[in-house]
Amino acid sequence: MRLAVITDIHGNREALAATLADIALRKVDQIAILGDIVGYGPDPEWCVDTVMALVAAGAICVKGNHDNAISTPGESLNAIARAAIDWTRPRLTPDHRAFLAKLPLTHALDDILLVHASANDPGDWIYVTSDRSAMPSFRVCKARVIFCGHVHVPALMTCDMGGTVREHKIPMGMPIPLLRSRRWLAVVGAVGQPRDGVPQAGYAIYDTVTNDLTFRRVPYDAAITAQKTRAAGLPETLALRLLRGS
Repeated sequence: MRLAVITDIHGNREALAATLADIALRKVDQIAILGDIVGYGPDPEWCVDTVMALVAAGAICVKGNHDNAISTPGESLNAIARAAIDWTRPRLTPDHRAFLAKLPLTHALDDILLVHASANDPGDWIYVTSDRSAMPSFRVCKARVIFCGHVHVPALMTCDMGGTVREHKIPMGMPIPLLRSRRWLAVVGAVGQPRDGVPQAGYAIYDTVTNDLTFRRVPYDAAITAQKTRAAGLPETLALRLLRGS
């Protein structure tokens, strides 16, 4: 099976459309969406509609903290994220809000665990940013491969048989063999708001037959999304992040 893993769409129609177009060229069998469909971006309605259609067609989707904030006004968010969620909430239909509210925090698929943030406490939205912060995820579950998002920066960690966790460099666009003698945690990056200095949508494809993981970049017209972000009256920082990829 070839599994496309996408996350952190954040209301970015142009990035999601470009990513799905790229996925359509890759002979993918299934799509997994790791949450944060909404928040930050100017097209939450279109993005939720699109994800709902993907799920109806067989995709897997788990809940992100921005998705959770739609039905949980007390969700902890910084001021910019809060402003974007307050702008987003009234634009969503009851069906949109019900869909987001019912999303699970995790999903197990064979020896794979899908989660938005850290596996050790999915609802606490812990950022996995280093080998040290990845270690609890390996400790609390037996999954051989853990996929998460939330950080907006691609990362890859391994845990060996002795429990030592290490971070590895990512050769973007190249298949990475996930050795079966180790367990793996991949932070997929972000479709809709990358923060690693590359203003392109990011996602990954995992081939369970060849046991390879490939991190991909997809160019899209970030200037259009930034223009729409400004026109919507959303914080200027959100437009600048799209243009800078940071």
